[in-house]
Amino acid sequence: MGVLVFLLAFSPSNGQSSGFIMHLLRAESPGPNVGKIVPRMRKTARILYLIYIGLTVVDIIFLVAGRMPVLEAVCTAFGSVGTGGFGVKNDSMASYSPYIQNVTTVFMFLCGINFSCFYLILLGQIRSVWKDEELRLYVGIAVVSVILIVINVRGYYDTLGETVRHAAFQVSSIMTTTGYGTTDFDLWPAFSKGIIIMLMVIGACAGSTGGGLKCARLLLLFKSLRRNIRQVIRPQRVQSVRNSGQVVPEKVLDNANAYLAAYVVIIVLSFMVISLDNFSIGTNVTAVLACFNNIGPGLEAVGPTCNFSAYSTLSKLVLCFDMLAGRLEIFPILVLFSRNTWRNR
Repeated sequence: MGVLVFLLAFSPSNGQSSGFIMHLLRAESPGPNVGKIVPRMRKTARILYLIYIGLTVVDIIFLVAGRMPVLEAVCTAFGSVGTGGFGVKNDSMASYSPYIQNVTTVFMFLCGINFSCFYLILLGQIRSVWKDEELRLYVGIAVVSVILIVINVRGYYDTLGETVRHAAFQVSSIMTTTGYGTTDFDLWPAFSKGIIIMLMVIGACAGSTGGGLKCARLLLLFKSLRRNIRQVIRPQRVQSVRNSGQVVPEKVLDNANAYLAAYVVIIVLSFMVISLDNFSIGTNVTAVLACFNNIGPGLEAVGPTCNFSAYSTLSKLVLCFDMLAGRLEIFPILVLFSRNTWRNR
């Protein structure tokens, strides 16, 4: 949920500092734009925490119902709802029953959704939720990815049901940047591993506990690209970008473009530095993507059955930077290391 949201939820409110509070929240909130569920920021933070706690409790109940020990259920729920992904067993989720794996798949997927959607559902505004273009894109990418992987890995597992279960689990785990695993997807065909890499980059929805580029930014980038193409064809026509029926401010589009530029530059530079360790390109690329997008496992030498221990100290420091930058939406970390920041102080 983030330490800033925690402070906003429980610190004394001050109406005169609302603008500064929003500025603080932008430093940690995932997504291209930061908004409030209700007019008061403190109440918004409390609503987010109630939704978060509610999902965690329900997840624990379902896991315990599947005969998972209570402590393991609590740890697994924390890892699912918070999309942290640390398992209590060495094989992550592979040794648990299909029921427990399916429950974890569902809750990982749910926690990749913008938490504002859950609030609207509680208010009974289900139609408004489905009108959210980012949510439709998120669901569409997940469903299509599962179908394509199932088709591609047919024959790797004994039954169709088992194939669908593993495919859905890994798509949900990687897209929400949780990082749990039920199978070694590094053994999958190249096409399926290509989908996994794509999901690493895309990530979950803005306003969720997941990481990655975010479906909201991806949507805005595609719409901005489409507008630029139309402006080339009809330069005299005024073109605006709309998202879920509302006009997107140019500042938000500029922020999305700047984020993409910083995203690509940091990934390329990180890849070049850790390549000094002489691992394969696939290992280095997915290592950077896994750390920057806060996923966990990559492919090949950093796959789901391996770890990052073989990297040098320099590479580990770079990957540590990537994890922090990715979690804090890049710009706060860049500002922290900017010479102008300390000069102004």
